[in-house]
Amino acid sequence: MLYLILVWMQSSLISYILRKGTVLNSWNAVWVVLSEDGVEFYKKKTDRSPKGMIPLKGATLVSPCQDYGKRTLVFKITTDKKQDHFFQASHVEERENWVKDIKRAITCLAGGRKFARKSTRRSIRLPETVNLNELYALMRDPDDGVKELKLEQEKRVFNHCFTGATVVDWLISKEKARNRPEALMLATGLLNEGFLQPAGDLSKEGADSREQSVLLDQPDALYYFADSGFFCEGYSSDEDELVKEEFRGNIIKQGCLLKQGHRRKNWKVRKFILRDDPAYLHYYDPTKGDDPLGSIHLRSCVVTAVEYVPDAKKYDIDGNLFEIITSEETHYYLQAATADERKEWIKAIQAVSKSGK
Repeated sequence: MLYLILVWMQSSLISYILRKGTVLNSWNAVWVVLSEDGVEFYKKKTDRSPKGMIPLKGATLVSPCQDYGKRTLVFKITTDKKQDHFFQASHVEERENWVKDIKRAITCLAGGRKFARKSTRRSIRLPETVNLNELYALMRDPDDGVKELKLEQEKRVFNHCFTGATVVDWLISKEKARNRPEALMLATGLLNEGFLQPAGDLSKEGADSREQSVLLDQPDALYYFADSGFFCEGYSSDEDELVKEEFRGNIIKQGCLLKQGHRRKNWKVRKFILRDDPAYLHYYDPTKGDDPLGSIHLRSCVVTAVEYVPDAKKYDIDGNLFEIITSEETHYYLQAATADERKEWIKAIQAVSKSGK
């Protein structure tokens, strides 16, 4: 498994991200360095020489990229030699940061200037006065935003979702749009940028039937926020319902970390999703589907930064380590990309472990 890091001239943005291989067509987490004129990617963090380099001079970037329908938050870099390179972020904010700064680097190269990280507007087909990031934040407001509901449809229960008509109505009621066609355009922009995701069969058909996804202004077209606690379930037994309880909490934090295996003691990149009430940390193989590999019940757990982990040095793992000890005294060892990221994870897990059941 590979990792990723971005290095900036003035300030740094560090995270793990997936890259699609050009030979085997498999998706792997990679360690990447963004320089003034290219994107270098490494097999592992400690390698001195990159495995490859994507030149940015004359390149173009497409986001969102819908070449892979079953994968969300994908963006594509196409070089001047017409070679495509695909990346997938783990959440919306991460993708926006990547897209914004890579586009900035490409623009600086085209103008003969040095790249310096600063805020730039994403390329979207909407008026220049529209800020989809701010609009999405307003929609996510727990008191005044779009309400997340539990809706039943075709013998399935959709949790933390809403209808397309609800989105359009909200945009008009909050005076973000003057009429339904304008509201529908804004909602479609949010869908195409990955802020909203289709939940039911009808909304998925609307997203897949055209070259560009279109949000459906209908009371039976279901959608959800990309970083919400959405999950779908069929009518099932009480035992199944108990398992589903783990996923009912709101998503507090998500991203990729290195995790030590319990048996082989090797380290692999895993995507982690932290939920509250109940307090759980689920981890996934970021290259595969949405089914978690495991979960960590955080109620009354202890989480601390550590400087040493057994067998870590054998795998070139050093620095930014932390440990979670559950109430059942199970130990989990994790590594963040930076010291700041480690502090953020520890703080978030501590808060959830004290408040979640």
